[in-house]
Amino acid sequence: MLANFDGSSAESQWQRFCELLWYEEDLGIWLDVSRMAIGQGDLDGLAPRFEQAFAAMAALEAGAIANPDEQRQVGHYWLRTPSLAPEPAIAAHIDAEVERIAAFGQAVLNGSLNAPNGQPFTDVLWIGIGGSGLGPLLMVRALQDAGQGLPFHFFDNVDPNGMSRTLAALDTRLATTLVVVVSKSGGTPEPHIGMEQAQARLEARGGQWSGQAVAVTMLGSKLDQLAVAGQWLRRFDMFDWVGGRTSITSAVGLLPAALIAADITGFLSGASRMDALTRLADLRRNPAALMAASWYVAGHGRGQRDMVVLPYRDRLEVFSRYLQQLVMESLGKKHDRNGEVVHQGIAVYGNKGSTDQHAYVQQLRDGIDNFFVTFIEALEEPSDIPPIGDEIPGDFLDGFLQGTRSALMEGGRQSLSITLRRFDATTLGALIALFERAVGLYAELVNINAYDQPGVEAGKKAAAEILALQGRLEALLADGQERSLQELQQALGAESPEPLFWILRHLCANPRGYRASGAWGQPAAMRFAKA
Repeated sequence: MLANFDGSSAESQWQRFCELLWYEEDLGIWLDVSRMAIGQGDLDGLAPRFEQAFAAMAALEAGAIANPDEQRQVGHYWLRTPSLAPEPAIAAHIDAEVERIAAFGQAVLNGSLNAPNGQPFTDVLWIGIGGSGLGPLLMVRALQDAGQGLPFHFFDNVDPNGMSRTLAALDTRLATTLVVVVSKSGGTPEPHIGMEQAQARLEARGGQWSGQAVAVTMLGSKLDQLAVAGQWLRRFDMFDWVGGRTSITSAVGLLPAALIAADITGFLSGASRMDALTRLADLRRNPAALMAASWYVAGHGRGQRDMVVLPYRDRLEVFSRYLQQLVMESLGKKHDRNGEVVHQGIAVYGNKGSTDQHAYVQQLRDGIDNFFVTFIEALEEPSDIPPIGDEIPGDFLDGFLQGTRSALMEGGRQSLSITLRRFDATTLGALIALFERAVGLYAELVNINAYDQPGVEAGKKAAAEILALQGRLEALLADGQERSLQELQQALGAESPEPLFWILRHLCANPRGYRASGAWGQPAAMRFAKA
């Protein structure tokens, strides 16, 4: 019988640790959920739900329409095991793309494919938003070694200051910069705007866009058509059945891996091997199921505890940001599949160890108990960091992790731990696959669609409405007449003057030719005009 989670004695906690510990020799991965408040009654009670969840995941992998709201298959598992794909043509397409990506990366890095000026490529400017930015950023930060591959720079936002700083850093190297534009539909505004800015600056610095631009998009999309018409250097495929937040084992993650000389084969193998392990329809022997069950019990099936991600490895510093999208965009839903309002979700935030020791562990230990921690560690240490005196950095890092874990347990706070024998491309692929499957299983437990994102679409629609309102506002003010916010609201038929104030505050702060009179702290009394 599984011992209770109460910290009543070291002996009972050790018993829980031994009974709940999951380990896989081949990958060298341990999962410990013994310090989560999951008991024998929870495991027994969740067993029927997991039977349904395992069946649903099997159907998903077989090609069922697992995203009914968008009438789409969900096929990211096929990307690392193409034989799972429901049609031979899909499997062949996946294999061909992996080969094309590897060959392209090799050609760029060995100098057989150069920039239009005949010089080797020196840098990569990656333009993508959401999963098209976070996945590549994780790959580069986690896997790139010093002196290997090309330096990466990112446009993952439409912040003009960020664009300015990135383009200024590249400057004359823009003529030898490979620019990768990623957009599944080709119609997402952020990468399109970034592409326009990059192309303008690149050509001003003597570059040739068509010989330096690469598209990662769906066949036939707006971006694909643009790349074909402009005779871009390369095009790589995204698939309709892969969402942005699960696209890291597609060209979205494999292309940056190829350009930093990372082990693509190992990365895909790690994900595939973890997929096989988490396909097992046995709650106690399936690590993703153990994680999903622990999340469910900790948050009472309603996401009432946040997930705090603490990787004790600098290479995984951005992993919490990656998981924010994977977990929160997948699980953060207003309605369940029956249309009932449920407001599901798990909030994710994180840092890295042992930085966390000097940041927010104080609150985790003594503050509000509304979270559980996910510790991640890697045991193998680099050989070029020797002991100095009797001080070994890795020992201190391990000590801080164990100390924090113990301090949390003393305070009755929950945590789970993932330990990797070593950290490399293979275990990164396995780690990502582990969380992907846990998210999928949890979604089945709470009966939600983990593969749509209606809230994101609502935000995009609202942004488009604001931009349309700005266009009408600027057209109205083009006559040079001074108007109050109330007059502008009435003339434009706006629901409120507040968005007009926001737009005008931005316009007046920049050299756009607008002027304001009155006190900015009293917006209702202000007047605006085009100079």
